[in-house]
Amino acid sequence: MFVPFVLPGERVEAEIRQEKPGFARGFVTHLAEPSPERIAPRCPYFQHCGGCHYQHIPYERQIEFKAQILRETFERVGKIALKGEIRVHPSPAWNYRNRTRLQVRVAPEFALGYYRFGSREFLPVRECPISSPLINRVIARLTDLGGLDCPPAVEELELFADARDENLLGWAFCRHGADEKDLLRWAEAVRRGLPNLIGLHFFSSRRRLEDEAPQDVKSLARSGAEAIRCRTEQDEYQVSASSFFQTNRHLVKELVSVVTGNASGEVALDLYAGVGLFSLPLARSFHHIFAVEASQTSFHDLRQNVPASVKAVGTRTEDYLRSRAARKRPELVVLDPPRAGAGKAVTRSLIELGAQRIRYVSCDPATLARDLAPLVAGGYRIEEAHLFDLFPQTFHIESVILLAR
Repeated sequence: MFVPFVLPGERVEAEIRQEKPGFARGFVTHLAEPSPERIAPRCPYFQHCGGCHYQHIPYERQIEFKAQILRETFERVGKIALKGEIRVHPSPAWNYRNRTRLQVRVAPEFALGYYRFGSREFLPVRECPISSPLINRVIARLTDLGGLDCPPAVEELELFADARDENLLGWAFCRHGADEKDLLRWAEAVRRGLPNLIGLHFFSSRRRLEDEAPQDVKSLARSGAEAIRCRTEQDEYQVSASSFFQTNRHLVKELVSVVTGNASGEVALDLYAGVGLFSLPLARSFHHIFAVEASQTSFHDLRQNVPASVKAVGTRTEDYLRSRAARKRPELVVLDPPRAGAGKAVTRSLIELGAQRIRYVSCDPATLARDLAPLVAGGYRIEEAHLFDLFPQTFHIESVILLAR
């Protein structure tokens, strides 16, 4: 029985909402005996909005639970027992997101919001405590301005803040039949009302989960900057509208350090490279890097971001690995696949390739455990397991596994 918003040891009355073979889903109707650990949520929309799941849990306990879930998933799905510790990298618990995707409602009055928990019902909001301060100011300001006569064709608005939380890039997804002139008129009005918004792009609508593979969508119009600049401690990245970049604005440096640190050599592969987050630091310790990215938008940014020692390859990872089976063996492979994981074809090719080290970045413990099982059976051992809490207040788990053979 899966029941959200409950702590271990609590006694509740729950209503069954869905029954399947082997499990059921329910919802709390009465909290009979609350845990002494339970805390009041900070967000007024908690349990109504579908974005957060753990605001009733103290942050220190959230990351303890996530480490237990990661270990249990490895055992259950991959039949892998993690013998060493899971190294946990906590985040500031609030205002950490540099990106959010909002639903847009134009009538009967303009509003921005999210979906209600477990549904596609619109929930208007004026704030999101896990998003950056700049994003929250923009949500409130655009709402106060009444949307500035937002075109009815606009369905979603995504906002992405730079590392200093000073400027934003926005992109909107529009239903079929959107009028380009109408969109550009609105974009100019929005940019006048929101001076921190340096560019606003319009695309045809799409429906996807946030951590799925980036999909190239049809561009309809653009006003202002094409991309935003994101700086880390040593590198700067061009990130265009709809390109993927890590969402937690506080842990990028630490994540890059764990994934690329203490590794050097002649050749490295950066698979699912995105805009080159790992390729740039790898270029300081490897002579040749092959960075593979399938999304045309992210690949465009990748080519702009990397130095001459990095060869950017615009293709699917599985196709690239199949084509380079007879080439020189790399000392290191970094892979950061979408939520669906790498899959059988990629893991099989990696075993055949035989790199000395693999560093796997994952946003889904189940697909990670599934992919690790054949790698471990193929001769790799887990040297380190890291849990990066990129998504406090939610059940999402980001992990980095360091493998060697």
